[in-house]
Amino acid sequence: MTATTLRSLIKGRKIIVAPGVFSPSVALLAQEAGFECAYFSGAGFANLLGLPDLGVTTLSEVATAVNAITSISKIPLIVDVDTGFGEAVNAARTASEMERVGAAAIQIEDQVMPKRCGHLSGKEVIDPSEMTKKIIAIRSARKRGLVIIARTDARSVEGIESAVKRAKLYLKAGADIIFPEALETRKEFLKFSQEVKAPLLANMTEFGKTPYLTASEFATMGYRIVIFPVTAFRMAMRAVEDCFRELSLRGTQRGLLRKMMTRSEFNRLINYHEYESMDERTSLEAKRLPSLQ
Repeated sequence: MTATTLRSLIKGRKIIVAPGVFSPSVALLAQEAGFECAYFSGAGFANLLGLPDLGVTTLSEVATAVNAITSISKIPLIVDVDTGFGEAVNAARTASEMERVGAAAIQIEDQVMPKRCGHLSGKEVIDPSEMTKKIIAIRSARKRGLVIIARTDARSVEGIESAVKRAKLYLKAGADIIFPEALETRKEFLKFSQEVKAPLLANMTEFGKTPYLTASEFATMGYRIVIFPVTAFRMAMRAVEDCFRELSLRGTQRGLLRKMMTRSEFNRLINYHEYESMDERTSLEAKRLPSLQ
């Protein structure tokens, strides 16, 4: 079970580095690169659909996308479910759906809808009691050990002390991991880890409020997981933009060939030849069967 695998990783000695993946083939690349866990970003998924990170995607859309990834990738997947797609009863159904499609963990946040990117202004947080209801509902609904990651956005709204207090309350409600969003200094990360005695997750996003720290730096401060939620997505979008600019300007892709993954390289990634071999085997077996004539 992927949740069991993730729990074992959390208890291990080294920090878990989870890159953001937004498609099955990208998840395969993460797996091939040696990552033991991956992250499905709510922002990345919304942006992939051409939508803003305002909680506008639906549970069914996310479940379908997650199922496509977990059906192909073997490493545990942490899924960002934003605010749980509603209130406590909705969060419970979200947990059940995420277990059904093979998620190892879900991350739920304490923002008011419409939610905002954690590193932008204009956020609001719900009353702590409302968040604890969601956590309790998720805990009660899970059947396969789904890991509960409670994210608090209180630092940017109410201050670091409030974020710490909320984290402790969320742990009492049943959260397995705490995710303090948008901390602004190394000192704040250290303070949080010293005061909140639980497995902690750090978000190392780009162009945000958090300074660029390495996974090893987070590890020395006591964090167990660090996510890079949209790094690959942003890199991919820039690459596609450059590709289209080149095609528009030159009318040929010849100058881009050295930057591409080749057909044979991609076929190896997706085990193309296994499918080809299976087709050959079934065709041979079918030919051995007696004819109807």
